[in-house]
Amino acid sequence: MLILSLPVLFLGYSLYQWYYTNEAVGNVGPNDSTGQLIVIASVLPFLILFYLFRLHTEIDESGIQYQFLPFHTSAKKIAWTEIDNCYVRTYKPILEYGGWGFKTSLGNGRALNVKGNKGIQIILKSGKKLLIGTQKPEQAKNVIALYLKESI
Repeated sequence: MLILSLPVLFLGYSLYQWYYTNEAVGNVGPNDSTGQLIVIASVLPFLILFYLFRLHTEIDESGIQYQFLPFHTSAKKIAWTEIDNCYVRTYKPILEYGGWGFKTSLGNGRALNVKGNKGIQIILKSGKKLLIGTQKPEQAKNVIALYLKESI
């Protein structure tokens, strides 16, 4: 949220300076509509991208499906037969993966998360690791326990 707040604060400050105090922000003055448009056009896509980030996860008898919008255009599926181990865990997003989003770490594999510090840790039979963030850790733990037992 801090990262998202900075451009919003900057844009709000700039609009205030231009339209209420009639003062320049950097090289962009209150009468420089081209400069103002460039500032707004450069901040707006950043805000829209953050708004579009969505992580959908579904766990059923066939496996785990996930879709991280806007990166995945369709859901990705991992069958239970491909999974060596799967469990819900608490992790340290910044220390383990360098933050939130679509991340890759040398020792920890890939992570897909948008907020929080709870995730579904998947270890594939190939040795690859994937962590999918979740806001419903207890539900995920119960469903994983049910289906992982059945697939063994």
